[in-house]
Amino acid sequence: MTRPAFHLAIPVDDLARARAFYGSVLGLPEGRSTDGWVDWDLHGHQLVTHLVAGSRTEAGSSRPEPTGHGTVDGRPVPVPHFGLVLDVDAFQVLARRLTDAGTAFVVEPSLRFAGQPAEQWTMFLLDPAGNALEFKAFRDETRMFAR
Repeated sequence: MTRPAFHLAIPVDDLARARAFYGSVLGLPEGRSTDGWVDWDLHGHQLVTHLVAGSRTEAGSSRPEPTGHGTVDGRPVPVPHFGLVLDVDAFQVLARRLTDAGTAFVVEPSLRFAGQPAEQWTMFLLDPAGNALEFKAFRDETRMFAR
């Protein structure tokens, strides 16, 4: 299945922390950059971290907070959020990489809908600027939209 690449620009309050997270922790290749933004190759998609004055992090807080929450499986999940649908092996490699980096997950890597058509692995986390990410992996990606 061929998909068009997406472009997403997100705000960050510190480009050095963004580089450490997106480059070192997630392992994304860095593209072009200026003093105000950095392009990242998010598995063929263009993710841009833009330096934006101010921070989503409350003064004195060590953990940024998302702007809202939805509920999935009775657990609060950050909204808005973005991420990728990976294959199961790539998901497990990323989950291990994030765990090894000491990531504080919003929702730990877990299996949803076990044995059902839309069986999937999922995990939620926040970047250092408070942007929420979700990564998923379907047992059968052709069932991504199964009801």
